[in-house]
Amino acid sequence: MKVTVGPAQYIRDKGLLEVAGTYIKNFGKNAALIGGHTSREIIEVSLKKSLEDHGIFLEHSTWYGGESSQTNIDRLVDELKDENIDVLIVTGGGKAIDTVKSVAYQLNKPLVAIPTIAATCAAATPISILYSDDGEFIGIERKSKAPDLVLVDSEIIMKAPVRFLIAGIGDTLAKYFETRSSVKKATPTALNQTAIAIAGQVYKTLLQIGEEAVTSVRTKTVTKELEDVIDTIILVSGSVSGYGGDDCRTAGAHAVYSGLTIFPEVHQTYHGEIVAFGILAQLCLENTSEDEIKALIGYYQQVELPYTLKQMGLINLTESQWNKLGEITVTIEDMVNMPFEVTPEMVIEAVRRADQIGNTMLSPSAVI
Repeated sequence: MKVTVGPAQYIRDKGLLEVAGTYIKNFGKNAALIGGHTSREIIEVSLKKSLEDHGIFLEHSTWYGGESSQTNIDRLVDELKDENIDVLIVTGGGKAIDTVKSVAYQLNKPLVAIPTIAATCAAATPISILYSDDGEFIGIERKSKAPDLVLVDSEIIMKAPVRFLIAGIGDTLAKYFETRSSVKKATPTALNQTAIAIAGQVYKTLLQIGEEAVTSVRTKTVTKELEDVIDTIILVSGSVSGYGGDDCRTAGAHAVYSGLTIFPEVHQTYHGEIVAFGILAQLCLENTSEDEIKALIGYYQQVELPYTLKQMGLINLTESQWNKLGEITVTIEDMVNMPFEVTPEMVIEAVRRADQIGNTMLSPSAVI
């Protein structure tokens, strides 16, 4: 049995970036920063100063490439493999972090993650999600490593556009619904039952204070509710798959997400927003009552998550497109984790039913 539960160390505080060097100095004297254009712009000046204060040189600052793709992973490995680098530092969102987790694995280097948004649990898991260079889901990459250190500056998260936090709530809600489904295929153990309990607490926390956390970002105020939701999205939710392992993996919601990425129209919708709709489709696959689905949509309305295809840019799919969605979605690795066999026809029916229920609750101004 092998269990990887989150990063080796997780630190979250307001203004943490100013003292980042205090923690990173333990990994060596030469560092490379990899991330998105915006995220590097946000942290590089303060990070470089803090590193220099502790005798650490920032040898490189590099764009990760825009997609968590094999092309970008291979390019970065090739660029850095002969360089004198002691530690890799990644900054940005889930795709940047996943890319560099795979790079760090191949280069066998310590990894420090500095998320600039709270949109996924990528910083707390040992796997990476691979996409094509065009953003279409490919699969789960296990030649990846959990960061040795995660530094979360809650002020940076608070300053990010609110949609990122909302997407993080959507992605994290799926932990509860997917875990309770995927674990049905497993023999109960201390580990997977702990994962279920954590997933339940994650769901409870988001229902209780998710809206307050969103308000905190809108009002540009770091509150306890915001920091609790940040920790829930980035760290606590990652521990669900850490403890549960293959017994508690992503399931129908993420499979529907991956299937929907075949349509370019949804590429402007964030990962967690699409996953949130995927939860509704999974509930329909499970023959959940309409009242329960509508209750969840009521929460989506509070935090402004999408609950129809139209809100994600998908209008009037052709019969051919519907068939392609069904056929591709059932091939996604996540769908195998459902406790029953799912056919393309079942996917199509579930997505249509979720969209239909959502449309009954759609107001004219409800657009993502």
